[in-house]
Amino acid sequence: MPKIITPLCDPVLRDHGHFYCHELRLVIELDGGVHEEIDQQEHDSNRDLLIREFGVKILRFKNDEVINQLGKAGEKIKAFLP
Repeated sequence: MPKIITPLCDPVLRDHGHFYCHELRLVIELDGGVHEEIDQQEHDSNRDLLIREFGVKILRFKNDEVINQLGKAGEKIKAFLP
C-alpha cells in the first residue's frame, strides 16, 4: 500500500497540487469555490493537461465532497490502490 503522500510543488509547472503520491503517480486536488470561475477552470484544465503529459493521474474533489461525503471520496481514492 502506498505510504507517502506529499504536497506537490513542481518548479517546472510553477504550480502545485494539494497532494501527490509518487508511487501511484496520482495528484489529489481539493477545489474550493474559486474553481467554479471560468478563468480558474481554464487554468485548471491547462495545468491538468501538462501534468497528464508526465503520466500522472489527477483526482479532483470539491471541498464539499470531502467535508460532507468523506467515505465516497475515500472510495474514489481506494480505486487507485494496487
